[in-house]
Amino acid sequence: MTNTPLTLYLAAPRGFCAGVDRAIKIVEMALEKWGAPVYVRHEIVHNKFVVDGLRDKGAVFVEELSECPDDRPVIFSAHGVPKSVPSAAQARNMIYVDATCPLVSKVHIEAQRHADAGLQIIMIGHAGHPETIGTMGQLPDGDVLLVETPDDVANVTVRDEARLAYVTQTTLSVDDTADIVAALQARFPAIIGPHKEDICYATTNRQEAVKAMAPKCDAMLVVGAPNSSNSKRLVEVGARAGCAYAQLVQRADDIDWRALDGIGSIGITAGASAPEVLINEVIDAFKARYDVTTELVETAQENVEFKVPRVLRQPA
Repeated sequence: MTNTPLTLYLAAPRGFCAGVDRAIKIVEMALEKWGAPVYVRHEIVHNKFVVDGLRDKGAVFVEELSECPDDRPVIFSAHGVPKSVPSAAQARNMIYVDATCPLVSKVHIEAQRHADAGLQIIMIGHAGHPETIGTMGQLPDGDVLLVETPDDVANVTVRDEARLAYVTQTTLSVDDTADIVAALQARFPAIIGPHKEDICYATTNRQEAVKAMAPKCDAMLVVGAPNSSNSKRLVEVGARAGCAYAQLVQRADDIDWRALDGIGSIGITAGASAPEVLINEVIDAFKARYDVTTELVETAQENVEFKVPRVLRQPA
């Protein structure tokens, strides 16, 4: 019996971005330099497979600095941390390495610059996400107000409508954020935006590839973790761009084959913290069940690389 034909559209870019690559490398180099255990505050990136792999090598993942001993190195996750965290590590004379993505650090610097100029900040982001907590934690309580939707903009109370700036979480939907920015500009015409878009290049590129791929597909799978903001946005972008069935899967075991019954084409992409090995696992699962023809949908090429901190490039 021959397998049913299936066209598999593979998005490019997909998967790891430069900030995730750098963060994982930081943990691996710290283990090489100082040996196990090395502590990591919060998941280094939002992907169970990656975190489990690093745990097997000797990384210990904790939620708070208070769970770390003074005499072992600690790494801060790619999502960034409030200023109080490195301050507490310094007070305890701990060795710490900041794996915050440089594009998130850029937003932190931007928020501080606006605050130094006497502006109140409005942050577009998701409440409770570690990146949002880290960015808002760069400034004293009350100096950064959070909005998640255009409706939130109507209800926000500011100190002075003429002295405002906004920043955004780096992993948001480009289209949703544009709607919120428009609402902010309509209500606060004097509000100052970033010099350069805060949403990172990798988030934007992956969303553009999904928009190009979605109309061709009967269904679309995004390989990524349920707590990964950029992965969840890819599902939403796919559905909005015309794909009737768009789902998030952590790996091949999560695929709902009954929901895919009768499809002739499938789109595959992955969030910025999903490794290529998991994408290949999903592709192989389709090849085992269908007669697959693969087509690449490439909308951009990425050659960004971020250096690891100097402390890891120096001998122990």
